[in-house]
Amino acid sequence: MSRLPVRKTYKLYIGGAFPRSESGRTYEAEGQNVPRASRKDARDAVRAARGAIAKWSGATAYNRGQVLYRMAEMMETRASDLAAVCSGEAEVERSIDRVVWYAGWADKLAQVLGGANPVAGPYFNFTIPEPTGVVAIVAPPEPALEGLVSRLLPALVGGNTAVVAASRDHPLAAVELAEAVATSDMPGGVVNILTGDPAEIAPILAGHMDVNALDLTGADADSAAELERLAAENVKRVVRGSATGQSVWEIEPLVEAKTVWHPIGV
Repeated sequence: MSRLPVRKTYKLYIGGAFPRSESGRTYEAEGQNVPRASRKDARDAVRAARGAIAKWSGATAYNRGQVLYRMAEMMETRASDLAAVCSGEAEVERSIDRVVWYAGWADKLAQVLGGANPVAGPYFNFTIPEPTGVVAIVAPPEPALEGLVSRLLPALVGGNTAVVAASRDHPLAAVELAEAVATSDMPGGVVNILTGDPAEIAPILAGHMDVNALDLTGADADSAAELERLAAENVKRVVRGSATGQSVWEIEPLVEAKTVWHPIGV
């Protein structure tokens, strides 16, 4: 007896769940119907990211590294699915290797981006990297998976949570990555992925008072200026990184340097 295959229904990823857009809207991309996130979906994603900050930033650096490594393991098990929605196996392998690379930095950031500072006085003076908070990311359209991983991991390894506006034309890599994240040990709300039109979603994130930093690596020149203006209204940090870069200096703009003075001998 023949049967009809069960076709996949693509959804958003917010707070560790896969809801449809509250607007009910979809659009066609890469041969699939993909949800088109609304203003309310964007606000819900920011709320979920804010709610996850305490748990994620409060985890030990070693634990964050282990969770990110688990994410790489889940990507490995879904490698064929991921390869089908990006340029192929080589891009998937680079992306998984990048997750592992950043996972290894979780318990080493403090040594490289912080340290003990020499001061003239009876004090110890330490600089410690701390999370910036909620980071909104406009994902690079190409390479679809590697570009997204290259911008998402620098935010996560520093203890931030993220809301991603996926590429409008290549959203499936983001949706498939969300399924790998969901089956890892990542707490719900740490990663939130919105599909739809970044021209509609990104201004909401740029102007949102509960977003602390805005990564414009994937924004085109025409929209970036307006997004910067919206971000400046609430003194949001704006970052432009590399869509394929892999460096500890991709992490540095997404953490705060906190300096602590402590008297000697007390």
